[in-house]
Amino acid sequence: MRLKFTFPPTLRHTDRCNCVGWMSSDDLYSVGEDHIIYKYNIINNELIKVAELPQDLYPLDMHWVPKGASLGGAGTIGAGAKRTIGSDLFVLATSDGKFCFVNKTGRVEKSVEAHRGATICVRWSPDGSQFATGGEDGQVRIWARSGMLRSNLTQSPTPIFCVCWSADNDAILYCTGKYLVIKPLSPNSKQNSWKAHDQIILKCDWNTVNNLIISGGEDCRYKVWDTVGRQLYASQAFEYPITSLAWAPDGSNFAVGSYNTLRLCDSAGWCHSVEKPKDGSVFGLSWSNDSTQLACGCGTGRVGIGHIIERRIDWRHLEFVLTDSKVITVSNCETELKDKIELKDRLVKMSVGFGYLIVLTSSQGLIYNCKQLGHPAVFDLRDMSMSLIVQAEKYFLLSDGVNISIYSYEGRLVATPKLMGSKPDSVNANTVSLSPDTIAVRDSSDTKSIAFFDINGKPIGDGKSVSHTYDVMHLALDQTGSPDERKLAFADKFQDLFIMLVRSSGQGQRSNSQRIRKLCTNIGSFRWNDKNTMLSGFADNKLHIWLYPAVVFIDSSLVNKTTYKIESGDFGKNPTISDFLSCQLTVRKSTGALIQCALPIYYELCLDLLAANRAEEALQLCQYISDDSIYALIAVISLHNRDFDSAENAFAQLSNTEMVFCLQNLRTIASKEEREAELALLAGGNLQEAEGHYLQGNKPLHAIMLHLNEHNWDRAIDLTQRYPQYSDIVVGYRQKYLKVYGGGKKETNPKYQQAMKNVDVDWEKIDAKLTKELGEDSALRIIE
Repeated sequence: MRLKFTFPPTLRHTDRCNCVGWMSSDDLYSVGEDHIIYKYNIINNELIKVAELPQDLYPLDMHWVPKGASLGGAGTIGAGAKRTIGSDLFVLATSDGKFCFVNKTGRVEKSVEAHRGATICVRWSPDGSQFATGGEDGQVRIWARSGMLRSNLTQSPTPIFCVCWSADNDAILYCTGKYLVIKPLSPNSKQNSWKAHDQIILKCDWNTVNNLIISGGEDCRYKVWDTVGRQLYASQAFEYPITSLAWAPDGSNFAVGSYNTLRLCDSAGWCHSVEKPKDGSVFGLSWSNDSTQLACGCGTGRVGIGHIIERRIDWRHLEFVLTDSKVITVSNCETELKDKIELKDRLVKMSVGFGYLIVLTSSQGLIYNCKQLGHPAVFDLRDMSMSLIVQAEKYFLLSDGVNISIYSYEGRLVATPKLMGSKPDSVNANTVSLSPDTIAVRDSSDTKSIAFFDINGKPIGDGKSVSHTYDVMHLALDQTGSPDERKLAFADKFQDLFIMLVRSSGQGQRSNSQRIRKLCTNIGSFRWNDKNTMLSGFADNKLHIWLYPAVVFIDSSLVNKTTYKIESGDFGKNPTISDFLSCQLTVRKSTGALIQCALPIYYELCLDLLAANRAEEALQLCQYISDDSIYALIAVISLHNRDFDSAENAFAQLSNTEMVFCLQNLRTIASKEEREAELALLAGGNLQEAEGHYLQGNKPLHAIMLHLNEHNWDRAIDLTQRYPQYSDIVVGYRQKYLKVYGGGKKETNPKYQQAMKNVDVDWEKIDAKLTKELGEDSALRIIE
């Protein structure tokens, strides 16, 4: 990947150009110290001199109102003005301590005194409701979109060279001297500051998608940080100071400018390419909204426009390379043949997976079948700038950061789920996932909650979001299995990995604590396999492959036995999993290098056999392989599939006599409902599901005794409302419990106090009922 730069000969200021900004993906504005505002259209190569500013006004920074920002309410410019702020207006910071509202025709709508000394930087909040300025006087100020002062956020002893907003519009990042500071807008919240560089920091930026921070300064380095202040990457010391840097809106890349140098870097920090324009220092950088074009303003006054080319994506034996803004080269590694896909418009986004190539241009979308690339299905983008593609086996998802749309691979629009309270850039690769039948989206208004939709856009279940204890940072749905077995893997802000059952199955409804189980801690990058149930992830500097993650719901003691681990010192710090296809994993190091890893093929063969209910053949496979993890895999999947013979054989090979005894005992149970209830308790301990099976089989006493054994006293007494003939049993066991374990304490539960008034406890009658309905040897009679 690299930037292909052009410097239009007509687009040149006679003095230094500090300010560049995209009004749209085709129209670029630039403002130089020659006081002239230029507009350049990259499609028609047309340059327009929009306006000439007053000679005493020297621009230092500019920022357009964010596209799609919510601008409802009173947002007029000045008293008596009838027009509200729109996306056709930018804020200009000037050297005389003012900021100006300038519209697309170059007219200065309003000018406001903001700082003592120069107003060095200005940035709109992501939702467009307010903006921040930083000045030579060391102040950071927050302004309403009408230009009214809201607050003096902070006072620093040194000038503020750069300000940025958090994704939630609730905090400001600014640089002061050698320090980076995150200052919350709430007065009662504590700020976070850390020494980031050895010399003065000149620029910083905070991405709203990946929530990472970049900084650069006079120590000639650029660095990548998380919001806690942990350094994720530090570049080498270059020859000249870092004078500019900017994140691409989608968070995949960022650009770094210095004297006669412009670097394109990956979000992890490593450098894709280096350009050497001979135009002095790069002072202004601006990405287009689709993250494919970069504009830079240079010390000589020239303005450069770069297009990202040589983007590479691959799927199995095919490699797709964007060799020009409108040309994709396809290489087949099997046949060593090459082909070209020529597009009518500039490519914005492309993705490949599940046998299909999705290409988004500036005007339309194209779907190519990887087996036959000649005749794509074409669909209209409905004037939406799509920044995200997520593919699944039957459908794919497109998003502009706020809304999502589901399409089939024939180009048919399937659904547009309604998301509540979506914010700009709230939908990104970390907060949305797609499977053949389910959509999972993190709630933008409550980052601890996840909403689920079916593929037609209808909410799953009761429509309520599933809430977690902490903020959800990354989520991913598995790609195989039936809808009832659909699982979601997600990581929270403490890097704990959880597995969740999307739909509650069985006779009873699972609570959130039963639907969600922790799989591991200290998780980094993780990814599901494309064709089976395996999940891979980095934890504790090792690559873990969970062969059957649902084992955590069946028998958590077998999690380690069904996990394959790859230990290697080659992975380095902060590696990411790029692909997990069949038995092959592609890992990208923090340096950008790719590493191919493989796990033994017999795991995939075993999973395929078990998915086809051929457990006997899977057991035969084990005879040639000395690996207990295969037996553990057969045991848990056979137990889930109700194949008791295969499960018993596998547990016997693992010397798990307890499970062997339990499975043998299950065969003696004649009632199907009772057997299913016992199995629900054995495989996961789901009391609600077991209770449902008992009640369906007309065995209410079994359900009551189940809860008494688990000391679920409230549920037991609630069941007696429907089955009052067992009230004496519940009250009798409650009294015995208080006498033995409560030290003779008196009853305080009002439900039991009321029941004791209406029930006489006679243990001879209770024993007779238990013997008649449960039998002499039933395990449900044992209450401790």
